[in-house]
Amino acid sequence: MDAYGHVNNVVFLRYLEEARIDFLFRPDKDFKQGSVVARHEIDYKQQLVHRHHPVDIELWVTEIRAASFTLAYEVKDGDVVYVRASTVIVPFDFEQQRPRRITDEERAFLKEYMDDAGRQGAVAA
Repeated sequence: MDAYGHVNNVVFLRYLEEARIDFLFRPDKDFKQGSVVARHEIDYKQQLVHRHHPVDIELWVTEIRAASFTLAYEVKDGDVVYVRASTVIVPFDFEQQRPRRITDEERAFLKEYMDDAGRQGAVAA
């Protein structure tokens, strides 16, 4: 919470990060080879005041390219949307210190959550 009594804009980045990590680093599927954030885009729709119960974050895949993919999010409570955001992620080889291509296994996993008809692949975090 900031001096104005609402959740600070930087805190929303933390919320998105937590949702993204929960999504990408599941026990059954993950990006063990590494990835980095290339871009964030956030639209603040309504202020979120301090409270003691959590908000929901829906996350889905909007684009898969050869060496990047885009996740979209909504931070919400029921029908109230506080933030809409997207993040471009680049798979990264930390040993070589350079971007890498998405593996076939990673692509198959991401396709399960692709936004192809009304966010049918959305997951709640």
